Amino acid sequence: MCFDPQRHRRRSLRLKGYDYAQAGLYFVTICAHERECLFGEIADGEMVLNEYGQIVREEWLRSFDLRAEVERDEFVVMPNHFHGIMVLHDGRGTARRAPTVERFGHPVSGSLPTVMRAFKSAVTRRINRIRTTPGTPVWQRNYYEHIIRNDDKLQRIREYITNNPAYWTMDIENPNHDGRHDEVAPKDFLDTL
Repeated sequence: MCFDPQRHRRRSLRLKGYDYAQAGLYFVTICAHERECLFGEIADGEMVLNEYGQIVREEWLRSFDLRAEVERDEFVVMPNHFHGIMVLHDGRGTARRAPTVERFGHPVSGSLPTVMRAFKSAVTRRINRIRTTPGTPVWQRNYYEHIIRNDDKLQRIREYITNNPAYWTMDIENPNHDGRHDEVAPKDFLDTL
């Protein structure tokens, strides 16, 4: 099949024209491929990581060891998804000539897309090495991001991440979701931000 730019155009979830390399706080969510519960299980409201979940945790922490301009905040590995807060610092000094909007094939060092791509790739490579399944997807394509613009939202997102394992039975990402909805763990939390 030949490439047809009209048919094969990738739709971006990012804000058009936003500089994802600029300093700021970002809340990210990544789902496992086909929402498979690949990273462990919830027991008594606590996440118990399996070998693959440990890899996700290790690679997330490693992402920040490798990049001085990026800092981690709250995060959680769930059975079939991941939530984390990332802080980007402007490590490029004060002289900025132009926005550093990333384009396909032109990654921007220290930008949110570049960090996320490297994280997802490292996790996939390590898990597939263990499973002996090279080329098999571990993550769904893309990821959800939310720009955190004030302290109130930062605190609400931190609480959401911290409490996520306790609300697993009500989580719509849970394949065994019990159908209940709770005011404390809103089904559409991200829509309330």
